[in-house]
Amino acid sequence: QVQLLESGGGLVQAGGSLRLSCAASGRTFSLNAMGWFRQAPGKEREFVAAINWNGVITDYSDSVKGRFTISRDNAKNTMYLQMSSLNPEDTAVYYCATRSARFGVISRLAGSYDYWGQGTQVIVSS
Repeated sequence: QVQLLESGGGLVQAGGSLRLSCAASGRTFSLNAMGWFRQAPGKEREFVAAINWNGVITDYSDSVKGRFTISRDNAKNTMYLQMSSLNPEDTAVYYCATRSARFGVISRLAGSYDYWGQGTQVIVSS
């Protein structure tokens, strides 16, 4: 059974940093595009960042570009999201996701992703 497990969330002060991890199990996703999304209370799930299978191609939403860095370690079947200069608007549940198609292109659309984690809460205090 495919599982994605996020970790690394927590409470941080504005201006601080956190690193989220997404560990995949059940099968390898080293050839699949992956992404991070987030959902704040009362808001729809939104795209944060995406990365292609070998990490060469990345994409970021305008709201996190320059502050967040997405990366992956295929040997560990794990994806990361390094978040810095956090602000209260970054408070949300963060989800990782992966596409099932090998060598698939990255996407900003949640519907393009086939497997999702349960999410990890990030709270940024002012």
